[in-house]
Amino acid sequence: MEHQVFVPVPADDLRAVLRDPARVARCVPGLQQDADTEAGPVSGRLKVRVGGSTVTYRGALAVIERDPGHFTFEGEGTEVRGSGTVKFSVDLRLSPAEDGTRLDFTAGATADGRAAAFSPEAAAAAVQRLLDRAVGQLTAGSALGDPVAEAEEAEAGESDDNGPGFVEGDVTEVTASLYDTEVPPPSLDPFLAGGFEELDGAPRPPAEAAHARRTMIGRSAEEVDHAPPRGRYAPVPAPATTTAGDSLRWIAPAAALALASAVVIGRALRRRR
Repeated sequence: MEHQVFVPVPADDLRAVLRDPARVARCVPGLQQDADTEAGPVSGRLKVRVGGSTVTYRGALAVIERDPGHFTFEGEGTEVRGSGTVKFSVDLRLSPAEDGTRLDFTAGATADGRAAAFSPEAAAAAVQRLLDRAVGQLTAGSALGDPVAEAEEAEAGESDDNGPGFVEGDVTEVTASLYDTEVPPPSLDPFLAGGFEELDGAPRPPAEAAHARRTMIGRSAEEVDHAPPRGRYAPVPAPATTTAGDSLRWIAPAAALALASAVVIGRALRRRR
């Protein structure tokens, strides 16, 4: 199978990415790299979708530079859920073109297991889709550059800035104990924010007054924290209890009024007779 793609990136930038296996691994779409570094930087699990089926392979890929404009990718993989295997080889040729580079792919593969049941048209479409995505990652990776190389260059530039006369032994190490550090004054006391100067024309109060003020602030904060809740969560007051003394307060006047009424009614009846 042959496939051709044009990218607006110089050929030298693409070669710089292809010569770095770690950056090549980032260009493989969907590659889940293994933690085992002995298998190589371009190794792990790759999920491939062919037609309406998805197959996951575990394998490794090797990049061989035939010449400055010719690279070969050789790899093999085994199905994660099955015994099928696949071996492939992809030749890539970089041809400088106007405002970019032309990439010519020539791919071939042998497979058994589930991959052998796919139609050639579906397998070719899946490979082309995978190559297009890889080329997109390759273009993005060449535009970003190599972060490791940039960090090394930055460190080299810092070492050059020190100059030829720089001697590391000339640096004096300054250490300070934690207990020697001056403790700043608390923010609750406005008189300690400045020095010993007067505040608003008034003399600075003595230390006892500042200590008493901080103590009062602390007590008021505790009182606020322990204040009873209000609103719907306020405690319900206990019902008022009545005693015998409270009952006699209204029974005695009522008895006197009833007795006086009976005397008046008795006298009135006697007069009528």
